[in-house]
Amino acid sequence: MKKKVIIIGSGIAGLALSVRLKSKGYDVEVFEKNKNVGGKLSDFYLNNFRHDFGPKLFTMPNLIEDIFEDARVDIKKYFKYDKLDIACKYFWDDGHIFNGYSDSQKFINEVHKKFDKEGNKVEEYIFNSKKKFNLVKKIFLEKSLHKISTYLSFDALKGILNFLQLNIFISLNSLNKRYFKDDKLIQLFNRFATYNGSSPYLTSGIMSIIQHLEHDLGVFMPKKGISDISHSLYNLATDLGVKFHFNSEIDKILIKHKSAVGVSINKINYKADIIVSNMDINLTYDRLLKGYKKPFFIKNYQPSSSAVVFYWNMNKSFSNISVHNIIFSRDQMKEFDYIFNRNSIYDDPTVYICSTSKIVKEDAPSGCENWFILINSPFDSGQNWKKIKKNLRNNIIKKINSTLKVDIESNIIGEKILTPVDIENETLSKFGSLYGSSSNSLQSAFIRHPNFSKNINNLYFCGGSVHPGGGIPLCLNSAKIVSDLIN
Repeated sequence: MKKKVIIIGSGIAGLALSVRLKSKGYDVEVFEKNKNVGGKLSDFYLNNFRHDFGPKLFTMPNLIEDIFEDARVDIKKYFKYDKLDIACKYFWDDGHIFNGYSDSQKFINEVHKKFDKEGNKVEEYIFNSKKKFNLVKKIFLEKSLHKISTYLSFDALKGILNFLQLNIFISLNSLNKRYFKDDKLIQLFNRFATYNGSSPYLTSGIMSIIQHLEHDLGVFMPKKGISDISHSLYNLATDLGVKFHFNSEIDKILIKHKSAVGVSINKINYKADIIVSNMDINLTYDRLLKGYKKPFFIKNYQPSSSAVVFYWNMNKSFSNISVHNIIFSRDQMKEFDYIFNRNSIYDDPTVYICSTSKIVKEDAPSGCENWFILINSPFDSGQNWKKIKKNLRNNIIKKINSTLKVDIESNIIGEKILTPVDIENETLSKFGSLYGSSSNSLQSAFIRHPNFSKNINNLYFCGGSVHPGGGIPLCLNSAKIVSDLIN
């Protein structure tokens, strides 16, 4: 008889796991509190403009391909994507512009052109980042750190022998200053700390591996937009026979004799052999495991940063921006000080702009663009977000106008704004944290909650709030880790 698995939540990790377990022969059901799948990787329409709700950067498409291969299904029937030539376009308010190419050699050539005498250092930096990535991926990214078997392997021995090369004991900013003299280049490489919601002045230098994904392995865009990752996995899952329950918010996980045996919704019990939570780990304990002691991994939980997001319908096309764009703050140190020490947002923040309609023409009417503006912010701790977002809107419009030499306010014909409070309400991410626990410590990789419960049998966890962390690639890896753990 097939073992039954219930997955709580249909974020990207929950969807990927549902396919993996169904492909292994399990009977899988997914319960989702919203009316659609995807979590942060969902989409919506603002009038006749399509917007992806959350993350826009798509790297390591091989992780998606692996899921379809395990299911023995041709991915091209469900999902297609293209590689972007420019991973991100960078702007400074003094007029300096840099094209961050997806191809590492083109990226290095651009550094030679725009940052005199720094090209050779960037080449060395990229080479070492790739080396670090290859040293840690089998241990930190693809395996559970909380199983002895992870450390009894050739990959673990190789990582241990090269431990000092990982730059774990210095900050990312300190590492970048070792390599580069140009403040703009340091600022460019520092920004990769925000990919896991941390500060470059606090997070470990090992985080330099993140840029390897973007400027060495490359950045991609699905043919139908980022949320098509979720839609494609959902379509594959349903075709394989996974059963989905929408508008179905779980009340609690049922425990019997120290084993997870099912879930309860409105006093109706659904039994299963295995339970997996794709819900924020803190809220899983707060709401679904009431009375159960939180493990030390989250007792002293420090949330990652959050964001204030502006979705704009623009009645004009802008030729001077790419798909992904960064307009840098004049004072990066002060910007991160505001986020992580003052719990506020600096008046001159770094502005991220994404327009998927540059590639996915159906995302906006002809001659128009869909803009996603993200400003890194502290997590919610009771700030006056109404006042913050009003001031922030004025500040970023001035900054965009000044840097890009435009006057955009008259071009905004539709708008939606999310604060950390809204992000928590819509995605059940505690305090609006985008990446679960903070990575602003040298031990952050080891203090993330494991992908299984040490006290409750048959209970597992996947998604951005547990090991190995947030972001599309790491969430997909968490699904793979849980699939491997479940026998």
